[in-house]
Amino acid sequence: PILEIAQRFKAGLGVRDCRDIRGVCYRLGAKEAAELKREKEEGRSKEEGEQQNAEATPSTTDNLQPTTTPTTFTTAYLPSVEQAQADKLAFCRMTRIAHHETNPYNAKRLIQFDGAEAVVVNPPAYPLTQPEMDRVYALPFTRRAHPCYGKEKIPAWDVIKTSVQIMRGCFGGCTFCSITAHEGRIIQSRSRESVLAEIRKMTSEPDFTGIISDIGGPTANMYEMRCTQPEVEAKCRRLSCVHPTICKLLGTDHGPLVQLMKEAREEPGVRKVLVASGIRMDLARRDPEYMSELAKHHVGGYLKVAPEHTDERTLELMKKPGADDFLGFDAEFKKASAAAGKKQYLIPYFIASHPGSDLNAMIDLALFLKRNHYKPDQVQDFIPSPFDLAACMYWTGYDPMTMKPVQTAKNLKDRKMQRALLQFFKPENYFEVRRALEESGRTDLIGDGCDCLISARAPKEALDKRRQQANAQLRDHSEGDHIRGGPNKSGPNKPGQGGSTGPQKQGYRPQRNTQRRRERDR
Repeated sequence: PILEIAQRFKAGLGVRDCRDIRGVCYRLGAKEAAELKREKEEGRSKEEGEQQNAEATPSTTDNLQPTTTPTTFTTAYLPSVEQAQADKLAFCRMTRIAHHETNPYNAKRLIQFDGAEAVVVNPPAYPLTQPEMDRVYALPFTRRAHPCYGKEKIPAWDVIKTSVQIMRGCFGGCTFCSITAHEGRIIQSRSRESVLAEIRKMTSEPDFTGIISDIGGPTANMYEMRCTQPEVEAKCRRLSCVHPTICKLLGTDHGPLVQLMKEAREEPGVRKVLVASGIRMDLARRDPEYMSELAKHHVGGYLKVAPEHTDERTLELMKKPGADDFLGFDAEFKKASAAAGKKQYLIPYFIASHPGSDLNAMIDLALFLKRNHYKPDQVQDFIPSPFDLAACMYWTGYDPMTMKPVQTAKNLKDRKMQRALLQFFKPENYFEVRRALEESGRTDLIGDGCDCLISARAPKEALDKRRQQANAQLRDHSEGDHIRGGPNKSGPNKPGQGGSTGPQKQGYRPQRNTQRRRERDR
């Protein structure tokens, strides 16, 4: 779409002449919006349906031909902004409609009225073909941080500076993730030649250490995986290709990826090629060869996976497979690592406070971790992201797909308890875990039994932390102008310097003359 817009501007066309381009969003003023609203109310529409045009996805991209052609689209109307703000069920309908219109091959144009105006969102652009992907990644990128940072250290840059992206898109459809909304469900992969050319460029850099930190993408093992029947893909409105089960039409062959990883590690100057992107466990388990290659050559001691939870209700709301899938993958990964003569471990990611997860679900997750000897060092606290289905659940209290109520932990107290249960084994979390167990009636898990999460006596570290918090609260409470009540005008943490910016309080003896004089002076 960017190229198409640039070409039209170069030809002398204006913004209004770009309204038929896929992937663009534009505003209608009051006059145009009123006309559109009148047509909607009268049941008329000028759009007769999207005209399928084979030229919209050209087979050759020697000159990066535009992937859009003038066309009209069928229309889906979202609840208005005012309706979505006032009615949470309308917000759910808005979210559900928008998510069902993300397949570029069958998506409708979305229109939402906002007061006297309206916003129009065209269907997504078609996915890039492999030659187009190669052409984009062959552009003369410097592989350096932007000069505006100067010599400043950028921690995020250190993580990705020797990584190689081999594909984009994700068909997982996890409800807490925005990748599908950003990059689409259809996987767009680079060719092996394109990836290897980038690796050769990296090896020529004087500061290259011989280690590629990651070869992957949004999900590392979805490379070249697509629907095996394009005619079905063009009609499909499923939000996930792998939930509740893996679609029988999905091509899950890891062969192209295995070949790419092998050729990458055999490039001169390359000592190690790691897979640091998360992998989809249910797909990986289908290919023993991939598991063997991964464990033998591409894991630096730890592999990231994302089971996210163990509670069936929460996993269903997440669109994630059950806990048994994680346990099965763990066993197979350990077996493959042992066959390679290595001791390697999984880094499982779990989420606290996700919609649907309550204290009882988190306690069951904590017991699962204890029984399977997992002590996760990195955990996630759910934060709603724009356009996620889970964000809609968090805001409205309903699942937008079923309109059924969903319980969500929102207040800080509940969120802190869920977060602490993920790391119940840390002494500093003792009192939060204890409070969670007591509020849930699970005091049977406090003590020295095999299944107990915490001991009956608080460890020294927990007491020290609580003492530090109490002292900090006392300092916050004790500093300021206590005679007049409130903080100092002269700034924080400067007691006794007079003045008050906050609401005034009565003195200790309001009947005394000195107190009356103070009130008069104020």
